[in-house]
Amino acid sequence: MSIRSFMEEHYRHFNAAAALDAARGYEAHLAAGGKMMVTLAGAMSTAELGRSLAEMIRQGKVHAITCTGANLEEDVFNLVAHDHYVRIPDWRNLNAEDEQKLLDRHLNRVTDTCIPEEEAIRRIEGVLLKKWQEADRSGAAKFPHEFFMDALLSGELEESYQANPRNSWLLAAAEAGIPVYVPGWEDSTLGNIAAARVIDGTLTSTRCIKSGLDYMVHLAGWYTDTTEGGTSIGFFQIGGGIAGDFPICVVPMMRQDLERDIPLWGYFCQISDSTTSYGSYSGAVPAEKITWEKIAADTPRFMVESDATIVAPLVFGYLLGW
Repeated sequence: MSIRSFMEEHYRHFNAAAALDAARGYEAHLAAGGKMMVTLAGAMSTAELGRSLAEMIRQGKVHAITCTGANLEEDVFNLVAHDHYVRIPDWRNLNAEDEQKLLDRHLNRVTDTCIPEEEAIRRIEGVLLKKWQEADRSGAAKFPHEFFMDALLSGELEESYQANPRNSWLLAAAEAGIPVYVPGWEDSTLGNIAAARVIDGTLTSTRCIKSGLDYMVHLAGWYTDTTEGGTSIGFFQIGGGIAGDFPICVVPMMRQDLERDIPLWGYFCQISDSTTSYGSYSGAVPAEKITWEKIAADTPRFMVESDATIVAPLVFGYLLGW
């Protein structure tokens, strides 16, 4: 039984039904000629979501990505250091002393998975530092993700691949030429390292790396150009936080602050295990976005309250016909 058949047979109620409805809505949005923005919060790259997301990009079912700095770098970390990752199946039983032992081994834990510092973080730091320094000397600033994409597309990392490059969503995005937005990139390991290199004088300033404001300006241009001929853009949000809140705000910014006649997002889905509560963005129900002029009252909207590492691959598998 295919994923599609399985979901249609068994996913009939509650969050299961919401996941199926969201997949059908996503499919209908694309069938009507729409485009889709996918946003990545949490640790989706370390969860290896690229195994399905990369194929979604290659098949033209994802047209833009917004992600946290962690998801940007961790996709590449996994690509070059996959064999050195350490899985901790019983992570809930770790005590403080166990955590210290992991630190002593230079293993950075993300739930049940440890990212190896030397093989992953320091390996990519060396590659990117050269590119930052080149931009610093030339005065040609780039976006954070562009430095990563340059390294991937140049082929300089190929000999270091330990994971199948077809499972890298960032490589797929680079090859497809779709835009990537990384708000708050400084809140990431390599973002921290870049700041450290400015402080110690290795880089003369932060100006060689473009900021979140530059990303917002670029996103406004992409959204305007893409919708100009009547194309609707949907929003598939995995998790919450800045990865979701940053890009969705481009619409009210243009409508209210620039007073432009820009269409609202044409589809919305959020997968989140955040409890719906007072003041929580991650747990806010989709209808709240109507009041912020992000979506309309009749926009197809879905909320799947579940683990994104389970739901997203199923939805993508449904759309890919797996």
